[in-house]
Amino acid sequence: MRSYRKPAAVGLGCVVALVALVATGCSEQAEPAEQADPPDRAARPAPSATAAPGTSSPAGTGTAYAPYASATDAAGTDSAGSPTTYNLAFVLADGDDCAPSWDGGHEIGDAAVRSRTARLTQNGAQVRVSFGGASGRELAAVCDSATELAAAYGTALDAAGATRADFDVEGDELADSASVALRSKAIALLQKERTDLEVSFTLPVMPSGLGEDSLALLGSADDDGVRVATVNLMTMNYGTSFDGDMGGYALTAARAAHTQLKKVFGTSDKEAWQGMALTSMIGVNDVDGETFTLADAAEVRAFAEEKGIGWVSMWSAARDRPCADGSAPDRPATDCSGVRQRPGAFGEAFAG
Repeated sequence: MRSYRKPAAVGLGCVVALVALVATGCSEQAEPAEQADPPDRAARPAPSATAAPGTSSPAGTGTAYAPYASATDAAGTDSAGSPTTYNLAFVLADGDDCAPSWDGGHEIGDAAVRSRTARLTQNGAQVRVSFGGASGRELAAVCDSATELAAAYGTALDAAGATRADFDVEGDELADSASVALRSKAIALLQKERTDLEVSFTLPVMPSGLGEDSLALLGSADDDGVRVATVNLMTMNYGTSFDGDMGGYALTAARAAHTQLKKVFGTSDKEAWQGMALTSMIGVNDVDGETFTLADAAEVRAFAEEKGIGWVSMWSAARDRPCADGSAPDRPATDCSGVRQRPGAFGEAFAG
């Protein structure tokens, strides 16, 4: 997913400038391809009914709404739709050091971030710390050992007062088997120390499903005993072969990934849906021809409720408003959607 940082060199992921997004794709592949079947794996027990995968509310209360929000900058539309959880974006390595920082530039204990987190949670919402994204260096690419990496993750979680961790892995790091393996071992260690830690992986997806690198990452986590509560699909940036029906593509991608997740984790239909989340980039996306509308948001929400999907999300709360004078920018902006809407309308649609 995108970042709130000023962009460095553009890689395979989706990079956000301070004012505008750089046009590039999030998916592992730019064209549709037949996905290889994931390897069979021994089934692991599903989480208990008292901790339904991916939900931010008690089990059985339906699909939660959990938008991505900047950890450092407040937006007037943060509270639209009354989110039950905010995905705080992003924790990255502080340069070449195995030390966490917000967006690679703010100290992890920054007083302004603590104050913002307190405001976001004052009405009962929780926060999920999201590690990684498309820009900057993820801690798993910098730290030397699983123990050191687990400690860095824990420091960030403690700074936010969070028991939920999201790992947004894409671009070059998704194909880096060394960092994938190190991350899996570190998360497993962290969950041994923090038995209440809920883990999600945010991964690129195509209408044909998850790519081989994403499946390998999930397989690695499963092999190391990581309790994966949710696989969050980035239903966006499919490439030039796809245009028009962004809501329909999100549903098609979810159905394809559902089949894959059942096989990777050995779960039932219901458990695989419940352990899934869907994240869309609202409005004008950073691939030509991709515009996610309010009608698409309503379609995704209805589908998520029908299937019992754990949560739905969007990039991002700060973009949930029209651009100045109702104009559509040449490139997607970080602070507006580029489509006609009321401020907060996407949040309300996703919340249902």
